This record gives sequence, structure tokens and C-alpha cells, in this order.
Amino acid sequence: MGTKVVFLKKKRLSKPVLFVGLPGIGLVGKICADYFLKQFKTELIAEVYSDSFPPTVHTKAGLIDLITDQLHAFKFKGRHFLFLAGPVQPSLDFRAGGSQEHYDFAERIVETVKSLGVKQVFTLAGINIGDKRMEVQPSVVVAATNKRLLQEFKAIGAKSDEKEGLISGAAGMILGIAAQHGLEGACLMGETNAKLVYGDHGAAKKLIELLVKRFGFEVDMKSIEREAKNIEEAFKKLVRQFEEVEEKMPPEGPSYVR
Repeated sequence: MGTKVVFLKKKRLSKPVLFVGLPGIGLVGKICADYFLKQFKTELIAEVYSDSFPPTVHTKAGLIDLITDQLHAFKFKGRHFLFLAGPVQPSLDFRAGGSQEHYDFAERIVETVKSLGVKQVFTLAGINIGDKRMEVQPSVVVAATNKRLLQEFKAIGAKSDEKEGLISGAAGMILGIAAQHGLEGACLMGETNAKLVYGDHGAAKKLIELLVKRFGFEVDMKSIEREAKNIEEAFKKLVRQFEEVEEKMPPEGPSYVR
């Protein structure tokens, strides 16, 4: 089957921009995209099927369907914003599949949105900073396809990592393939901890705030602020617990063995 995009309705789009928010580190990109979908009055315009997705089906009310990602459209201030969101992306565990699947998936997505008139692509993701996340407020790290976009996001509060690195999965591949097709874009990554498998709403909140600043979206932040506060309170409790354990540990004795 490969990857195929099935359109449910045809729409004429005005200066469309694509956001990609699929599951990844800390679920940051997925939380961000899902929050926008709840806030905006979007239209489901297409579904994405792929044999690179896990070999399972979705059930609801006793009915079965294949797992899909979805493409939603939202018009704001005279232009359309597309959101690619869903529960899955191609697996990074190569025991379950090959790297070719990632290229095929990204190529199909880029070809599809390019045919709709998209010229800019922004992928939303998390970046692992380990246990440091428990001690600091997260920042948004940006990596872009050109210096102009990089500077634009740095000017509104994002930071760039000067060291060399890698962006795995759809967040990186879609941008890399997009650049080859003449599209520009950036990956916006909220600092998180890879252990947060149930999601880092604090990092997602920072990402949402940056996008609101950049595009002028009108978003009610109360719900994400509440979830972010819960995450930070949980971190504080963990830090206190670690400190208490360290205080109770006996001082180190002689290092020799007898």
C-alpha cells in the first residue's frame, strides 16, 4: 500500500501553511497540534493511510477501522493553516520496518501539500534535555531550512542549538524532503524529557505561545496552562523526594575493601 492520502473534500486554499504534530519525544508536537484542533473550527479534508504505521486497527462502538493520520484545514485572517495530526508516524524501531518507509511517508506528504499550494512547512516536536527538564522552564529550540526563518523565530524567543545534531522521524524527514521540493520551513522543538511518555504539557505550552506570537492565533490558554502547572508541580515533588533520599543516605566511608 505504501502511503496514500485520501481526500474527503476538495477545498480551494489561500496561501496555505502546513503544521505537522505527530507523536514523538514527550508527545510535545502531538499535544500542540491537538490543542490547536480543539481551539480552532477546523475541517477534516483528508486521511493518511500507510503500511509504515503499526499493524493494528482502531475500534470505536464496536466498529473497526484502519489507523490514520488526518489533515485538517483552518482559515484565519485570509489564509489557510493545515494541521497534519494523528496517533502514529512511521516507527523508528527498524526491527519493525525499514528507513525507506520514512522517506516514502515524507515524500507523499510533501507532494500532497505542495499540490495544494503549500510553500511553508513547520514541524512541531520535542527535544530531549534529560533530567535538566525537572529543574528549568523549557525553551523552544528552532532548526530551519534557511537563515531568514531561523532569525525570525529567534527574534520572537526561540533559540538555536549551535552544535551539530539530528532530528529523527517525521519532524525531520518531512522538512528535509520539503526543502528538496523547494519549500521552506522549520522544526520547532520544546525542551522535554524522553521519560515523559504521557506527555509534557509544559513544553507544549511554550511551543503554542511561540506560534501564537508568530501567527497571531487567538487561543484560550487556560487548559494548557493548567496541565503545564500540573507537570511543573510533579517535577517539584520529584526533586524534593530525591533531595530527601540523598539527605538520609549515610556519608561515604573508607573506599578500601577489608
